[in-house]
Amino acid sequence: MDLSIREINEQLKTKKVSVKDLVSGYQKKIEEVDGEIGAFLEVFSDIDEQVKTAQELIDTGKAGLLTGIPLAVKDNILFKGRKVSAGSKIIKDYVAPYDSFVAQTLKDQGVVILGRTNMDEFAMGGSTERSAFKVTKNPHDTSRVPGGSSGGSAAAVASGQVVIALGSDTGGSVRQPAAFCGCVGLKPTYGAISRSGLIAMGSSFDQIGPIGRKVSDVEDMFYCLEGLDPQDSTTLSDSERRSARKEGQVKTIGVPRHLIEKGGVDKSVIENFESSLKTLESKGFKIKDIELPSVAYSLSSYYILIPAEVSSNMARFDGMRFGEREAGKDLLGEYMASRSELGSEVRLRSMVGAFVLSSGYYDSYYNKAYTVRRLLSADFERVFGLTGNKDSVDVVATPTTPTPAFKIGEKINDPLSMYMADIFTVSANISGLPAISIPSGFVKEEGSDLPLGLQLTAPRLREDRLFEVAGKFLNEI
Repeated sequence: MDLSIREINEQLKTKKVSVKDLVSGYQKKIEEVDGEIGAFLEVFSDIDEQVKTAQELIDTGKAGLLTGIPLAVKDNILFKGRKVSAGSKIIKDYVAPYDSFVAQTLKDQGVVILGRTNMDEFAMGGSTERSAFKVTKNPHDTSRVPGGSSGGSAAAVASGQVVIALGSDTGGSVRQPAAFCGCVGLKPTYGAISRSGLIAMGSSFDQIGPIGRKVSDVEDMFYCLEGLDPQDSTTLSDSERRSARKEGQVKTIGVPRHLIEKGGVDKSVIENFESSLKTLESKGFKIKDIELPSVAYSLSSYYILIPAEVSSNMARFDGMRFGEREAGKDLLGEYMASRSELGSEVRLRSMVGAFVLSSGYYDSYYNKAYTVRRLLSADFERVFGLTGNKDSVDVVATPTTPTPAFKIGEKINDPLSMYMADIFTVSANISGLPAISIPSGFVKEEGSDLPLGLQLTAPRLREDRLFEVAGKFLNEI
């Protein structure tokens, strides 16, 4: 079924299809394909109860737009009474004691949550090979990765196992797998969607975001989930959102060619990007070259700032407060044995973070990286005309990734090469801006048609601009 959420909602309301029949179709699809794809870590056992609740909401006229929609969630989002492992052995049997903000919102809407999806351990990775449980495969070519860390969610959507899924994006973990799997993926403005009940990787970077097949689906899910949450002090108020979202269509799209032409980007990606720009021009948008000088340093600063926050957030998983407790001859022995359950990437980033935060190196590394963060934010404010610059643009466009999906195992032992896949995505997380990846075509490699993505970045709280451009690009509006 390739219907949008709005079309499915209309069929449910007019009784052309029941929630049971709708969900049964997706359950059958999971049974048919997920043995090979490996998108799900767990398919929930209470689906029939959820279906009954959703149908009652429809029958009593209390249904919302998302009622009855089959959805999957990344394995780092808490659902009360459900296991949530963040893809790690150290908390493989942890059961959520409360609902995350997004979980409660989805339950209130009557969404049917089919299960939890695979991910890189504690969201640290770009391929979903770093999961402690299994490797998820790309539905377009099962010899290749689906991207990460939300690879399970993207693969579930791309293979038709759910209508839409939730992931989390810390440096591109929604957008990169969306691009690799040919989906639409949104990283909202920092603070637009509550992080309450999301297992943290980098607290000043993390954002929950939707992955879907259509722009309208992602848009509908975003507007359902955004809002002020008293449990998350970083969430933004209704008045802040209203004041930011002023009327006016997008006219000009900025392109930082200096970043794209720097090297390290596949020729096929550049050709696809240039073709995408021509499509945008044909839709009435003006394309304009811009300069974002600090973006050149975004990746290096990101991989200083993120390990620092990882080091702090991972300290709680010590076998005492959280995590499996392993026996040792003394307290230190128990601590060391328990921490050994963590995977290599988590340990690597934790050690790097402890180093850059240490007293002898804090100023040399962390402070300088934080300075770059401020400079990058200032660059975006300038090109978006927020500092009085009249020669501004409405949206910034880049490729989402420098390459199409790579082979499973190709980069697993080369972390620097893996990190380079984030070159276009990390700047939105560093600056807290909203960004979306949309399908922009395919490139043929070794007989497979591999998806590519176009990334659009907008000013703070201007997700509406992203939906406008993306919808026109994909002929949805």
